[in-house]
Amino acid sequence: MQIEYMDDSIIVAVKPPRVLSTDEPGGMPDLVRAQLGDEDADVRTVHRLDRVVSGLMLLARSQSVASELSRQIRDGDFDKKYLAAVHGSTEKEGFFDDLMIRDKAERKSYVTDTPGKGVQRAQLKFDTLDRKEGCSLVRVHLITGRTHQIRCQFSHHAFPLIGDRKYSLLEDNCEIALWSESISFTHPVRGERMRFTLAPPDRWPWNMFKIM
Repeated sequence: MQIEYMDDSIIVAVKPPRVLSTDEPGGMPDLVRAQLGDEDADVRTVHRLDRVVSGLMLLARSQSVASELSRQIRDGDFDKKYLAAVHGSTEKEGFFDDLMIRDKAERKSYVTDTPGKGVQRAQLKFDTLDRKEGCSLVRVHLITGRTHQIRCQFSHHAFPLIGDRKYSLLEDNCEIALWSESISFTHPVRGERMRFTLAPPDRWPWNMFKIM
């Protein structure tokens, strides 16, 4: 478990792929406790990454800190940016504004044209950083936080993520190319603004691109 930052209130760690964000055996809090060498340590999830997604993740070390960070997330004061490698050539910059619905039985989200029960607006912005071999590297800023939003919307707009086995029909021999690149928030105790950024691993498809 790679820990980027730690103090008495928060931990910023790197979530590996195929690890759950939630507090259960083998989940992120459990792995962080093992890294700390204290199985009884108070480590709490305040935001989630999809199981297959990796990158920076913030955890709280008390109930009061978790509550304050959750408030920041609700109020839009917690900022996350992702890197995604997608099939196809995206525009230099873009904005997706769709209606999405979640099928709990299929554990999958869909874009729909019809408002109704369970349908929510999904919005994101992206900038294209590089294009290579018929693929694009994009930096994504989520405006809303729907389940599988990036994966679902990019696939719907004909830019499936490389390595996505749920929303793409293409065969890629790699983990999904979706990386939690940066997080920004106000320290829940000290009140200072904090920002952490981490590049994805140096392997395909990330090493195809120039990351700026």
